[in-house]
Amino acid sequence: MSPRPEEAAMRREVVKRIETVIKDLWPTADVQIFGSFSTGLYLPTSDIDLVVFGKWERPPLQLLEQALRKHNVAEPYSIKVLDKATVPIIKLTDQETEVKVDISFNVETGVKAARFIKEYMKKYSLLPYLILVLKQFLLQRDLNEVFTGGISSYSLILMAISFLQLHPRIDARRADENLGMLLIEFFELYGRNFNYLKTGIRIKNGGAYIAKEEIMKVMTNGYRPSMLCIEDPLLPGNDVGRSSYGAMQVKQVFDYAYIVLSHAVSPLARSYPNRDSESTLGRIIKVTQEVIDYRAWIKKKWGSKINLSPELDNRLKIRDQIAPCNGEQNNNRDSESSYNQRLTLSLASTQQLSSGSSASSVSSLSGSDIDSDTPPCTAPNVYQFSLQAPTQLMASLPPALPMPSGKPQSAPTRTLIMAASNQV
Repeated sequence: MSPRPEEAAMRREVVKRIETVIKDLWPTADVQIFGSFSTGLYLPTSDIDLVVFGKWERPPLQLLEQALRKHNVAEPYSIKVLDKATVPIIKLTDQETEVKVDISFNVETGVKAARFIKEYMKKYSLLPYLILVLKQFLLQRDLNEVFTGGISSYSLILMAISFLQLHPRIDARRADENLGMLLIEFFELYGRNFNYLKTGIRIKNGGAYIAKEEIMKVMTNGYRPSMLCIEDPLLPGNDVGRSSYGAMQVKQVFDYAYIVLSHAVSPLARSYPNRDSESTLGRIIKVTQEVIDYRAWIKKKWGSKINLSPELDNRLKIRDQIAPCNGEQNNNRDSESSYNQRLTLSLASTQQLSSGSSASSVSSLSGSDIDSDTPPCTAPNVYQFSLQAPTQLMASLPPALPMPSGKPQSAPTRTLIMAASNQV
């Protein structure tokens, strides 16, 4: 689901149309992009976030709403003015592209957050790929928005950054690190091992897990730490997860994904009746035909406009290497190599499975969640994965996996491929 160049070109046109309307009203106003379009971490259906900076005593929401209606920028009845919200905004759907846009006034936090995220994207090269998969996973379960009970993109990104900061076994900064391994271990941490009742997440100063009692000492306006407590690295005293009232639902689906993926890469997977027709990642992520058709329409209409703004391209570009599978094969689909990468998971030799491995290893996948009184993070799972682009689809598994013992085993590494068709 990585952003494609033509999708960036389409979104730039949307921004340009709205910016033209704003500049007609206020020639000295400054329009800036923030959020997922600014960082490049957007899905095909993600919103565009804009902020307008100018000199007003109160945000001129109604004035801009009237101008947008006059210029027929938005779909009829799609413009909504939310002037009672914590951050007053105008919401609309672009008439030509069906892209949703949120417009706010004089709010600097979003721009600062985008800049903050970009810095960590430079530090952890695998962060964008991990986020795109997780965002699609939550999107299809209606858990990607705070007002539906899910978590915000900012919360998800901070959780991923914390995971990479405190990962106990690997150097997450390595560009060749295994994405499949990180994905399963992320699901294990936040689906099973993290102590939501007592522990908060801190990003600053290298990252840490801290007791909620400590966080509460610096919180403002009498707030108490939420269930998903994430200390805002840009606004001390603010709990980013405060409004995520469905955080436990997110925990449950993360646990579900951990179980499904762990089983899918275990030796038992060879007996699955649909092993040859369904990809590993496709067991937890599906992409609708509507989204596939929408992306094809974008590519056809905007494919010739991808070089209109090289500066913005360079700022937003993310290598198009990860695309979740929908579990189906179609010989008629576009086969361009740039959209035909694959996630390859190498099932590690049994030397990595020892008697001291995690309680949530292959032999105990059906076990219940770890009690909340345990430490917030235990040793993550023991699978070894790699990220490659093989030339053909194949899946081979060892005929049997010996029970782990105290001595290292020498069984050879096998591979299981998660195909990522360019259709998504």
